Amino acid sequence: MEPSAPSASLSSTPFLERLFGDWVREVSPATLRADAMAGLLGAVLVLPQGIAFATLAGLPPAYGLYTAVIPCIIAALFGSSRHVMSGPTNANSLALFAMLSPLAIAFSPLYIQLALAVTVMVGVMQWLIGALRLGVLANFISPAVLFGFTSGAALLIAVHALPDLLGLAAAPEHSAAAVLGHVLAHVTAAQPMALGVAAITLGVALLLRRLRRNWPYMLIGLGVATALAWMWSSLLHPGAAPSASLRTVGQIPIPWPRFEVPRISWAQAADLIGLAFALTIVALGQAISIAKTVALRSGQRIDANREFRGQGLSNIVGGFFSSYVSCGSMNRSMPNLEAGARTPLASVFSALLLLALVAVSAPLLAQIPMAALAALLVLVAFALLDMSRWRQLFTLSRSDFSVALATMVATVTIRLEVAILLGMILSLMSFLYRTSKPAMRTMGFDSRGLDRQFVVIDNSPDAGLETTKTAPAERPEEAPRQVLPECPQLKLLRMEGEVYFGATQHVADILHALRTQPQPQKHLLVMGKSMNFIDLAGAELWEAELAARRAMGGDLYFHRPRPEVIRMWRKTGFTRVLGPEHQFPDKFTAISTIFGKLDPEICRRCTARIFWECKTAPGPDTPNA
Repeated sequence: MEPSAPSASLSSTPFLERLFGDWVREVSPATLRADAMAGLLGAVLVLPQGIAFATLAGLPPAYGLYTAVIPCIIAALFGSSRHVMSGPTNANSLALFAMLSPLAIAFSPLYIQLALAVTVMVGVMQWLIGALRLGVLANFISPAVLFGFTSGAALLIAVHALPDLLGLAAAPEHSAAAVLGHVLAHVTAAQPMALGVAAITLGVALLLRRLRRNWPYMLIGLGVATALAWMWSSLLHPGAAPSASLRTVGQIPIPWPRFEVPRISWAQAADLIGLAFALTIVALGQAISIAKTVALRSGQRIDANREFRGQGLSNIVGGFFSSYVSCGSMNRSMPNLEAGARTPLASVFSALLLLALVAVSAPLLAQIPMAALAALLVLVAFALLDMSRWRQLFTLSRSDFSVALATMVATVTIRLEVAILLGMILSLMSFLYRTSKPAMRTMGFDSRGLDRQFVVIDNSPDAGLETTKTAPAERPEEAPRQVLPECPQLKLLRMEGEVYFGATQHVADILHALRTQPQPQKHLLVMGKSMNFIDLAGAELWEAELAARRAMGGDLYFHRPRPEVIRMWRKTGFTRVLGPEHQFPDKFTAISTIFGKLDPEICRRCTARIFWECKTAPGPDTPNA
């Protein structure tokens, strides 16, 4: 009987991998230890956040902690990211309040039931998006958008942590501008004790991160600051609670999730469908952006469809266990990664430890200074603000830099999902602008010798002999090689890029300019192996060019057009009009075939003589037959 146990365990592993992901193979005592430490930090961080976010959502404080338990576990186990921690978020809370407050009074029993019902609806919509494999939409969130969103989220985390860091009262409004204005207006009232606790937390955490990177430095920094704050407060105010001189987390309700079916009427359910759809966009926009942002730092690959299904399932089940709309939380996911989490079990530990901590250590946890938690969030925010990446982006791509900067500003100033959408639109506009002007390069030969090669030459019609400099590392011993002039009858043009509706005007303008030169080259050979795609507008463009070339006594030819392009030509009938004899597999076959169609009188007067076939043509000194 002994060998059967390992066999059963091994046979269950593929099932667990299909259910939860390939991370189950990596679970070991070492990963469990790391995940438990990271989960403990996540549990401590979500205590004040859950309470505060639930209040923002118009719900009793306990509902914020409920949302940090069941949804956190399900989203981690059935999602795609190893490090994203789900739960209550600022954006979801504000969006929920804004959408439900016209329907019911906040904190009322009806309001709570509507919040639970809309959470289930959001979950169903999220799950359907993943099940229908619409996660491909996440591919349109470019790295520049993600980087801008990350930087904006870092600024938001830091700005919202400032009141607690300075020991100030909470801002009356929750926008970044309002919080920053509140801090600047009351900065003279900053509490020295809060600043001291924050400095101790940062100092211990940074020192340990530098000397003992594998230690839970953020959790240790939090513990040291809490102990010193309690001792300091006790010495200054003997017999008084620490909160008398330093604001702490305070009394925490025990978050035992209760099963409850939302009680609403069918008429109310109909009113909630539109709101649920809007909340779905808000939650999914945040979730996938945060998941991809964390994945960029961890090197993990994200499956958007699985992530959507996991988020949907977490909200479906969470709605029946007193939880409101949840999604990935940036200010818990990044600390989770920085704290050394290895698998999604860190989120499971976070949820379970939250229950255990509140049930067993509520009086002790109540003494955690808010300034210490704020210091950890500021530490995470500065880690996210990667200034070297900003410099690199500015140097390499000004368009990507502009997209990232606009996304960052939008993230700080407007709602997160709108910022993400704006970044996506700007990225697509930048892409369309770049692809709307595909490169069209004139080709020629670099010498008259046997080893001559095709090279890009000047586009001007009167280009004479020029020299091209070869990189010294390639040919240090050779002199610059000559580039031959163009044939006066045959234009060699390399097409680089897609010819679609957005690019046809640019391509048509260049082709028209080539035909209307003082001495135009009537024949055009297009090197088409880099023309990856054309649409109907592109096919019509080449039809018009073919007609124009033949009207001026020349013709149009293609060298190695791609199969995708040929298929479109066949559908539109252009292949039949062009003729298969106008498509060539290599340049030399093309030139030798086209050479026979050139005007011999022009060849007789030509002094360029760049093709091998020109050697057999009569020259200017040859007597007329």
